[in-house]
Order: sequence, then C-alpha cells, then structure tokens
Amino acid sequence: MHEGSHQSFSRIPWLNKLSAYSLNALGGNALYWKTKHNINHHTYTNIQGMDDDIKIEPFMRFHTTQKRYWIHRFQHIYWIGLYGLTYFVWIFISDYEKYFTRKIASGGKNQHWSMQEHLIFWSTKILYLAVFIGVPVYFTGLAETLTGYGVMTFVCGLTIGIVFQMAHIVEPTIFPQPDENTHKIEQEWAIHQIQTTANFGTGNKVLSWFLGGLNFQVEHHLFPRISHVHYPAINMLVKETCKEHNIMYIEFSSLAAAFWSHLKHIRKMGMA
Repeated sequence: MHEGSHQSFSRIPWLNKLSAYSLNALGGNALYWKTKHNINHHTYTNIQGMDDDIKIEPFMRFHTTQKRYWIHRFQHIYWIGLYGLTYFVWIFISDYEKYFTRKIASGGKNQHWSMQEHLIFWSTKILYLAVFIGVPVYFTGLAETLTGYGVMTFVCGLTIGIVFQMAHIVEPTIFPQPDENTHKIEQEWAIHQIQTTANFGTGNKVLSWFLGGLNFQVEHHLFPRISHVHYPAINMLVKETCKEHNIMYIEFSSLAAAFWSHLKHIRKMGMA
C-alpha cells in the first residue's frame, strides 16, 4: 500500500494504484492517505499545522511549540495506550474528520473530491464494517468479535505507532517553524528532510523485510519513488554525501536504541 501510493511498487501504473487502494480493504482511504502522507508529510515534515503525523495534541506534546498540559508529565508512561489506539482512531475518527471538514491538516487547504471518490469512501467503509465486524458477529457473537477486533486493532496500532514515531520523533530530529512574515521554511528541502528524519536498525535484514524498508526513512524521504529494495545501497551514498558537506545524518543502530531515544524525547517534552 505504502509503495503503491508512492508509485514505487511497480512500473505498471494500474498495479501501483491497485496496491495503494488495498488500504481501503483495511478500513482506511487511499486518497486521504496519499494526500496526507505524500504531500503533507513528505513536503512539510515535522512542521506544526501541516504534518498531520505530529498532530496528537492535547494528548501528547512532541515539540516546544505545542502547548504543554499537566498530563504530559506522564506521557512517557501512558504512550502505550495512545499508540495502541492509532489504527482505531485512524479508520473510525480521523478519516471521517477529514471527510466532513474537507481538510487533511489543520493548516492545509480545503480538498475537493469527485463523486467517484465519495462513492469509494462510503462503499469501502461500509464493506469494511461488514467484513470485519458484521460477519464475525454473525458466526461467533458480539462479545467474541469485539474482543478479537480490539486485540487486532491494538496490536496493529501499537506497531505502526512505534514505527512512525521512531522515524521522526527522536532526540536529534528538529521541528522547523516557518518564517512569521513569509510563512516559508528557508532551509533547502533535502537538508530539511535529513534534519527531521532518522533511520534505525538498517543492518537488520529481518526488520527491513518486516517494515518494508521503513527503517531506511531518510532514504525514503529523499527518494520516495524508488523501491525500498534499493535503500541499502542508496544509504551508503547519502551518508558519504552528508559527510562531505558536513550535514548530520541521524541513524540508530537498532530499533531499541531509536525507541529509547523517543522515550527520552517525549519525557523531556512532558517535563519542560
């Protein structure tokens, strides 16, 4: 789904589109994802009001420009519950919020979709409920379905929550703010991507397979239309280029190291 949205899954356009729309079979919406991820996140990485991936306030505080509440003192403890809700909130709240407000991000422009996309949105949402809730309830009962569905969505949410946070919400990454007068980021785009993004566990082939190359996040942000199978080779070239131009390249040796850095970061943001 991810690479299909970036048109890097195949050289055949319709196959990329089909793989992208497989997200609808899992309760999401491919059109919203492509706008939210390919445009907002990849263009305005870690920028408040534009990058929807860092929009979790008031429940958590990721950087200094976000308002701090007393409960944030404990966010390094209760994160597990919120991350576990990521998938559920995505398909049952966030998608509908985007649909009815017509905004992908709070600082973005109003979106306009064709009648075909409206039909796809509602038909796939209803089909998802029928397949993942309706059919299991019919065969096993309501309590058993809700229990199984709850476990499934929590594990999925926890997994994608952790993976996404390791890529951008760690100690060395920055959260740039636009100029107050021009509303622009003065930093060059490629450097902006390197400063706001981190790799982890790139030497672990099992992890790379499991995550579809998402642990090579720097390379993905620089070359999103190149398949992840080429990231290990590109990784070496990017590192050499960064060293040549004295640009800090952020990479953790393992998922655990990146996760520990993430916990320290959110604890600091909660206490600050």
